[in-house]
Amino acid sequence: MKEWETRNDIVEVGRRMYAKGFVAANDGNISVRLSDDTVMITPSGVSKGCMNPEDMVITDMQGQVLKGAKKPSSEIKMHLEVYRNRPDVYAVCHAHPQKATAFAVARKVCDKVALPEVIFSIGSVALADYATPSTQQLPESIR
Repeated sequence: MKEWETRNDIVEVGRRMYAKGFVAANDGNISVRLSDDTVMITPSGVSKGCMNPEDMVITDMQGQVLKGAKKPSSEIKMHLEVYRNRPDVYAVCHAHPQKATAFAVARKVCDKVALPEVIFSIGSVALADYATPSTQQLPESIR
């Protein structure tokens, strides 16, 4: 996929997440693995409903900015942890849907599914331990 197309796709996903109420204000983040060594991620401090393709940041696998004028999402460590440990994953969307967040806060596993096909196609939803946002605790909690 071409870089500009990826930028536009991230903007569209961000707008949909915002429109559905899965993110509010500046929370949530989206990234795409561009290669074994690079990731494109949403910028820090920008509403997912108001992003532009030019806002995206390209980093290496250590989180160092390679391209872009903005700062990468403060949750970049979590995204990089996913890519390091799951070579089969090419994109990460981190959102805060109200119902899923309620399950997480209550420490309830969301394992009741209306459609069994969901379990067969994507599996169950894991529950990670709480971790302070933007810290090393967060990527450690999803290992």
